[in-house]
Amino acid sequence: MAMKQDLQHVVSDAPRVMVVDGSRLVRKLIGDTLLRDLPNAEVIGCGGLEEARAVLANGVVDLVTTALVLPDGDGLALARMVRETAGQAYVPVIVVSGNAQEALETRAFTEDITDYFDKGLGHGALAAFIRGYVQPAPIEGARVLYVEDSKVVAVATKRMLARQAMQVLHVPSVEEALEHLHKYRGRSDGDVGADLVLSDVYLKGALSGRDLLGQIRGAFGYGKRRLPMVMMTGDDNRDNQAALLREGANDLVLKPIEERLLVTKVLFQLRLAKLPEPGAVSR
Repeated sequence: MAMKQDLQHVVSDAPRVMVVDGSRLVRKLIGDTLLRDLPNAEVIGCGGLEEARAVLANGVVDLVTTALVLPDGDGLALARMVRETAGQAYVPVIVVSGNAQEALETRAFTEDITDYFDKGLGHGALAAFIRGYVQPAPIEGARVLYVEDSKVVAVATKRMLARQAMQVLHVPSVEEALEHLHKYRGRSDGDVGADLVLSDVYLKGALSGRDLLGQIRGAFGYGKRRLPMVMMTGDDNRDNQAALLREGANDLVLKPIEERLLVTKVLFQLRLAKLPEPGAVSR
């Protein structure tokens, strides 16, 4: 879930990642996985709020992961503490939790949380997720089916994605998006016509982005891994946002679009689609 959080922080080739969790074993597992994926990273483990406060007082970090529940508080309090620390206002704060999706859908997160990660996806996926924030790398040739009826917004967003070497097929209506997907339905090679769908929720035509989501998850039967779908919305109604996630959206990006956040979300969903299903992910 993309929170409305400005991400202007610039990271280095050797990012400092603070991992906050009450379990020493979990901290080690996350740290070891990150170092395999980001060998130049400095991983700093903290058992709770007080240890994290001391680390923040001694220098800037590039990203923070936190459990939702901590021995001396919770991840929300930690995120607030990060925001209140000089020089850390725009540092990404990621909640790593087995209950992250439930907390997201009940709107338990605050604006201080940048994003969430579901533990069930595995530590390998977590490493890819964090890398997307600290060292985003393009996925050349990835195909994005983009549905947007505003020409101005479409031009700007297409440029953001094109800078990441993605192939963007822009259509102004859900009807045209469905027509494109129908051309690929039932192909023997498994190609569904796109690697990811990016759609505005509110469109001028008869069908909305929510209708497109329903068709992709229902009539086409494509799950979140088979065809990821990221929804863009200017609606800050939490119930409406939660409904989109329950109905099968992989993620939401709030308007006005912040480029780094959009790119991180799209790249992560593309990488996640290529990883083994949960349960088969390398730990």
